[in-house]
Amino acid sequence: MKTVILCGGYGTRIRDVSDKLPKPMIPVGRFPILWHIMKYYASFGHTDFVLCLGYKSHVIKDFFLNYDAHTKDFTIELGRKGSIHFHAEQEDSPWRVTLAETGLDAMTGARIKAIEKYIDGDEFMLTYGDGLGDIDLDRLVSFHRQQDRVLTLTGVRPPGRFGELVHANGVITEFNEKPQATAGRISGGFFVANRKIFDYLDGDDSLVFEQQPMRQLVSDRQLMVYEHDGFWQPMDTHREYQLLNSLYEKGKAPWVRW
Repeated sequence: MKTVILCGGYGTRIRDVSDKLPKPMIPVGRFPILWHIMKYYASFGHTDFVLCLGYKSHVIKDFFLNYDAHTKDFTIELGRKGSIHFHAEQEDSPWRVTLAETGLDAMTGARIKAIEKYIDGDEFMLTYGDGLGDIDLDRLVSFHRQQDRVLTLTGVRPPGRFGELVHANGVITEFNEKPQATAGRISGGFFVANRKIFDYLDGDDSLVFEQQPMRQLVSDRQLMVYEHDGFWQPMDTHREYQLLNSLYEKGKAPWVRW
């Protein structure tokens, strides 16, 4: 099953971290968040990726064209052609990565439609290039297949951004400075789609996947939710960038399975 990752947006809300990189290439630790997402999927055996490129696509292409140089220590002997030795404790898993130009200004629906030609099976995984979680992908796929619908999304509880008060008769009985999650669910990405999803999409660059196509799926009763109560965190702001890096640097990153 292929994994499609949306990597083409402008990422305007996180430009204060870096305006030279597309958001999927902003680092968590030594490596781009995109690499972390791909490593997570690969840990479940999903190693065939299609990247939907747009803004600053050349940065992502360079990373994969020069993958060993970007991710490993190496010794180079200057003056000797081809004399580069890469050092690695273990070999990388055999990823297959298709880098697809899907338009500079295209919205998410148009980007997904543009890669239809690269999907050769009946199902595929789909996610965004800026969010991490510890979703059980095996259970997600199993749930999708049991429901027999066009699209399954992962419903998560959004991380709390403000303090939460618990009170009775005006007396505060509990105070959580920043609760991990708030009530209700939102889409956390991490989709599984039947290829019939392409019937809901067209090539109009203005088509937003999360709007009209999803509303039509709801109307057709073809959209399911897989509930996830574990860790999930997007990287939309500088604060969220710092949070993900802090978790990774402290060895407390829930998404690290490798």
